Amino acid sequence: MKILTAMEMGAVDRLTAEKFGVSLESLMEAAGSAVAKFCLREYSAKLRVVVLCGRGNNGGDGFVAARVLAQVGRSVRVVLLGKVDDLKGEAAAAMHRLREEVSSVHVVEVIDETGLADCTSALSDAGLLIDALVGTGFKPPLRGLTALLRGMVEDLAATVVAVDLPSGWDADSTEQTAEGSFRADAVVTFTAPKMAHVFGHLTRNDKTGGTFGPVVVAGIGSPEEAVVSANSLTWAGASKALAERPRDVNSNKGKFGHVLVVGGSYGKAGAPAMASLACLRAGAGLVTAAVPKSIVDTVTRIAPELMMAPLAEGTKGAVSFKNLDGAKLDALVKKISVVAVGPGLSTDGDAPAFARQMVEKTTVPVVIDADALNAFAGQTSLLNGKGRVMVLTPHPGEMARLAGMTVKEVEADRIGLARKFATKHKLTLVLKGWRTLIAHPDGSIAVNTSGNPSMAKGGSGDILTGIVAAMLAQFPNDVARAVETAVYLHGLAGDFAARVMDEHTVLATDTVTHLSDAFRYRVTDADGAVWICGLQGKA
Repeated sequence: MKILTAMEMGAVDRLTAEKFGVSLESLMEAAGSAVAKFCLREYSAKLRVVVLCGRGNNGGDGFVAARVLAQVGRSVRVVLLGKVDDLKGEAAAAMHRLREEVSSVHVVEVIDETGLADCTSALSDAGLLIDALVGTGFKPPLRGLTALLRGMVEDLAATVVAVDLPSGWDADSTEQTAEGSFRADAVVTFTAPKMAHVFGHLTRNDKTGGTFGPVVVAGIGSPEEAVVSANSLTWAGASKALAERPRDVNSNKGKFGHVLVVGGSYGKAGAPAMASLACLRAGAGLVTAAVPKSIVDTVTRIAPELMMAPLAEGTKGAVSFKNLDGAKLDALVKKISVVAVGPGLSTDGDAPAFARQMVEKTTVPVVIDADALNAFAGQTSLLNGKGRVMVLTPHPGEMARLAGMTVKEVEADRIGLARKFATKHKLTLVLKGWRTLIAHPDGSIAVNTSGNPSMAKGGSGDILTGIVAAMLAQFPNDVARAVETAVYLHGLAGDFAARVMDEHTVLATDTVTHLSDAFRYRVTDADGAVWICGLQGKA
């Protein structure tokens, strides 16, 4: 699923009409109907609906939604900012059909502040508001009556469903918030997500405990060939189909890879233990934890299925360089499919040099995280994924150390930095944070939209490392999608954990508990819309 700019979305609509013969009126009909279907399914108890419409095509989508909702018995009012006689093109046609087919819908024309004040009672009585004021072509800020209406809606208890985008949000924005935009409990967009849909925090409603509402993408008739984008950005959740394939009935553990988790030190036994547990839960056939011998007993308690490889220790309980002696290293990586190095490794003694040499001397796919990443700070020339699979999973602080810049500089251009680093070093970079980026050696980037603040706990990165390694072990010939799937599953498991627990109380290991929910979850709903944010179903 490609992520488009506003200009690219406009081009898709024009190409759909001009080359593929699907009229703009048909696209509007499909879009408005998709909004209505979503509202009927997700908010079936909301019988009184007010549709807020502008004079453009976003308003036209709203007119269609109003007609469809009224035709199935909902009490619907339309508040139009402007005059019906001023409508043009497809929006005018949609209003004409609304008035022709449904006499019960009252259309209120608002042309000044007095008219807006007269709508107060109608707005207050509504259980559901549909925001169809301005769409992807809009550039902030909101002005005039639209800005005043935003203030009125802000204080209402009604659920708000935005058509395409919450009014006032720039479709091309990569910012997390948009000051002055309408609030939204859900967003229904069309054909493909735009930049704001994946980078913006469109639907968090503090009135409902800070939960994340749905952002869904509905197909409206544009063929895939018409969806063209130059930014090489896609949605990571589309890759999850990889993990939904049923396993061959004639399976055995050898078919799903053997992962070696290398890490741990005195006082940091939990990190390799959690990474190993996540690796097991995410489907790897075999998992061995290679940790300093003093913490072997602690790590092995995480799961009886976990195998152990004790490592010689050096300073402060960290791994010793002696473990890399030819015969010892060969024995350690024999029959290993993927190596995950770094969780809890420490930066004391031999540990940094051990990490660098471990990566250099092995040729199997490698996932580098935590202290192993720090070992390459100032020595990134040693990171070369040419001819092998190499995946790095830094948080912004680790990325700053790798790139020799500040965290602020990393956050200022996450997309550009991730793309440059991945292509230069010919590796896959998982840059964690709000909307984790998965940058590939070819310059393409997938954006992850799962996950929530409950995952801001120690151990979350270790869990992700284990899942990434497990996916690589199972799908060695589909590296890009394997990593994207891992990142999406990790966040999705966190979403399930937060849905049944308070977000303050979720632990990293709780996400492992909910991995089964994540694997079973399907992003496409009964009407064919794809949920790129939020969870279908009830807690």
